[in-house]
Amino acid sequence: MTDASTVPSQGPVTRGSVVRVGAATVVSALCGYAVLYLAARDLAPAGFSVFAVFWGAFGLLAGASNGLLQESTREVRQALRAPTADGPRIHPMWVAALVGVLAAVAVTASAPLWSGHVFADARWLSVGLLSAGIAGFCMHATLLGVLAGANGWSQYGALIMGDAIGRVSVALATFLVGWQLVGYLWATVAGSIAWLVVLLASPTARAAVALATPGTMVTFLRGASHSIAAAGASAILVMGFPVLLKATSADLGATGGVVILAVTLTRAPLLVPLTAMQGNLIAHFVDQRERRLRSLIAPVAALAVLGAAAVLVAGLAGPWLLRTAFGPEYQAGGALLAWFTFAAVAIALLTLTGAAAVAAARHRAYAAGWVIATAASVLLLLLPLPLETRTVVALLCGPLVGIAVHVVALARAPGA
Repeated sequence: MTDASTVPSQGPVTRGSVVRVGAATVVSALCGYAVLYLAARDLAPAGFSVFAVFWGAFGLLAGASNGLLQESTREVRQALRAPTADGPRIHPMWVAALVGVLAAVAVTASAPLWSGHVFADARWLSVGLLSAGIAGFCMHATLLGVLAGANGWSQYGALIMGDAIGRVSVALATFLVGWQLVGYLWATVAGSIAWLVVLLASPTARAAVALATPGTMVTFLRGASHSIAAAGASAILVMGFPVLLKATSADLGATGGVVILAVTLTRAPLLVPLTAMQGNLIAHFVDQRERRLRSLIAPVAALAVLGAAAVLVAGLAGPWLLRTAFGPEYQAGGALLAWFTFAAVAIALLTLTGAAAVAAARHRAYAAGWVIATAASVLLLLLPLPLETRTVVALLCGPLVGIAVHVVALARAPGA
C-alpha cells in the first residue's frame, strides 16, 4: 500500500507549479545552449554537423518516448480525479521498463541497416549509446508523466534539471580535457539516468510511482501507441530535424552545420519550455475538459506574444549573436533567422493543439496531426530549392496542416 500522505495533493494546475517547472526549464534551456556552444566552439562546422546528427537521432527517439509521458500523465490524472475500486490496474513505470528494453533491442538489431548512412564517425559507439540512452529515457519520460499526473511538480522540475545538468557536466569535461566528438556523444545521453537519482532521493517520487492506474498493460499501450507515434513524428520535426535534413540532402557540409545550429538556436526559446511543460499543459487541459477549445485561448495568446518578440530579436540581433558566440564561420542573415523563428512558432502551436488533443483522449487525431505535418515537411524538403529556403518552407508549412487536423478534432469533441 502507498502512504497517502506522501502523494502530492490533487487539484488544478496552479501558477506555482508553472513557476517551478518554468524555472527548471530555464536551467534546462541554458544547459542545452551550453552543450551546443561547447560543441560548436570545440568542433569545426563540419564536425559539429556530425555531432548534431547524433544529438538529433537521440532527440528523435527521446521525443517519441514522450508519448509515455503524455499517456501516463493523463491516466494518473484521471485515476486520481475519479478513483475506481474494481477492475485490473497497472503501474506505468513497469510498462516503461518493457518499452525501454524493446526500444533498445530494436535499435541494436536494426543498426546494420541504417547506422552507416546516419553516423559518419564513431558508428558503433553511437549505436550503443543510442540504445542505452533510449532505454533510460523511457523511464525518465514516464516518471515525468506520473509526477505531472500526481501534481509532484517539485520533483518534476528536479528531474528536468537533473537531465540537463548531467549533459552539460560531461560536455564541459569534454571541452576541458579534449575528448572531442566522442565526449560530446557521451554528453548527449548522460542525463538518461537522472530518473533513477530522483527516484532514489525522493519519497514523494517513489509514492507517485507506486500509484496504479485502471486497465491492463494492453489498454495502456494501445493509448500510448498513438501518443508515441505522434511524439515520434513531432520529434522528427523538433529534435530529429538534423537527421531528416541529412536524409534529404546529398551533403550537408559546412552550410548544413550552420543551418542546423541556426534552426536549433531559434526554436529552443519556444520549444524547450513547451516540451518541458507537457505535463502542465496536459494536466491543465484535462482539468478544463468541459472547455476544450476555449482552454486553448490563453496558451495560444501567450505563445503569440512570445513568438513575436522572438522573431524580432532573431531578425535584428541574431546574426551578431551567432557570429559572436560561435565564431565567424557561422554566418546567417537576419531575415533567415527571423523566418526560422517564425517556423518555430508554428511548431509550438502544433505542440499546444496536440497536448489538448491528448487530454481530450483524441489519440488518433493527435497522431494524425503530427504524422501529416511531418510527412508534409519531408515532401517540402525534397523541393529543388536552396537548403536554407526549403528548410524554412518545410518547417513553416508542414505544421499548419497538423494544426488544422487537431483543431477540427477538438471542435468535434464533447464539451467543445
